[in-house]
Amino acid sequence: FSFRKLWAFTGPGFLMSIAYLDPGNIESDLQSGAVAGFKLLWVLMLATTIGLLLQRLAARLGVVTGLHLAEVCNRQYQKVPRIILWLMVELAIIGSDMQEVIGSAIAINLLSVGKIPLWGGVLITIADTFVFLFLDKYGLRKLEAFFGFLITIMAVTFGYEYVTVKPNQEKLLKGLFIPYCRNCGTRQLEQAVGIVGAVIMPHNMYLHSALVKSRQVNRANKREIREANKYFFIESCIALFVSFIINIFVVTVFAEAFFEKTNADVNDVCVNASSPHSSLFPNNNQTLEVDIYKGGVVLGCYFGPAALYIWAIGILAAGQSSTMTGTYSGQFVMEGFLNLRWSRFARVLLTRSIAITPTLFVAIFQDVEHLTGMNDFLNVLMSLQLPFALIPVLTFTSLPSVMNDFANGLFWRISGGLLILLICSINMYFVVAYVMSLNHMALYIGAAILSVIYLSFVAYLV
Repeated sequence: FSFRKLWAFTGPGFLMSIAYLDPGNIESDLQSGAVAGFKLLWVLMLATTIGLLLQRLAARLGVVTGLHLAEVCNRQYQKVPRIILWLMVELAIIGSDMQEVIGSAIAINLLSVGKIPLWGGVLITIADTFVFLFLDKYGLRKLEAFFGFLITIMAVTFGYEYVTVKPNQEKLLKGLFIPYCRNCGTRQLEQAVGIVGAVIMPHNMYLHSALVKSRQVNRANKREIREANKYFFIESCIALFVSFIINIFVVTVFAEAFFEKTNADVNDVCVNASSPHSSLFPNNNQTLEVDIYKGGVVLGCYFGPAALYIWAIGILAAGQSSTMTGTYSGQFVMEGFLNLRWSRFARVLLTRSIAITPTLFVAIFQDVEHLTGMNDFLNVLMSLQLPFALIPVLTFTSLPSVMNDFANGLFWRISGGLLILLICSINMYFVVAYVMSLNHMALYIGAAILSVIYLSFVAYLV
């Protein structure tokens, strides 16, 4: 083992880990804490571990073949399924991009004390694209260092909230290592499913398999391939451990401070603190429901304005760091599936426009409640796209014709297949629960027809 070699291979795993810290994940974390307290921490740990194992497969595919997942899909699938697969992955990237836009807009609104409206925050995020394109010209290594800086900001800001709130350490450890949820009902179960859907991102498999190609590996030498696989896996373990700790900070802060709180409890505190946002919480005995926006407000009411602004800085760092990984994913997916080599500027302009347009309309004509409510819909959208990354990555890493001596063994094939079945079942439950909550017969019929088409395509991939 060599720390110098580990340092040489460090970078792709941290860029990949940013998907585990995007605004959608942060919202899932805070809702988990507020709805179930410390009881679902073990689900977060399990989802992160499963994510690590799947990321390992994606990285191995890139290292061994010298091709990323989209390029292998291009070679292995017929034209029609290949185009359908590309469209599904693009949908996941646009959905993720929308979550980043929403998170950034809310953070800017909080930091400006409401002076910059939500639609203004959405427009400001357009500038992100050009900033990152400018940074990209200085080389990947410098960009990786910048992402490391943004992850550090998240660790410091959410760590500050953790130290301020001082969660109960005994409950934290029990929640992590005892896989049980006493007195949990439908809301807690749906939240557990939501954690899995938010943590494991489909386009991240395509991204990771491409990022590892940035390191030179002699593929004629099996020892070098094994060495690269080893160091990339170690780096992924470190990166996802850091993201897991940051996620724990958020869950435990809201579990300690806001679990089983009512709107009236928060309203009293906000009124006493002379918060301009106290009207967000009606004076009734309904259980408190929080999102990224309300989360910052209640932290400010309970722990002072500093807690609110530091929370907003953390959310802004999460939104900004996720932006470029989505950009990279889109570029690799388009190049791999379609052999189209657009300039990064044109590619970003297209997807960012698609992501910003619906978000901008909601921000102009609706309030922050509807903007944060879009996150639930987007998490469902991501869940639906998961099989279109997980099935190909398990299939191709199991084929000796693709991986040669590095193909998955029987244990990996069986356990990987069971993992994917479990994740897809969990996410289908999440989708069904979401559709049922819409409570409209026409939507049920439409969802049933789409489900038959969707499951047929999944069956084809299997």
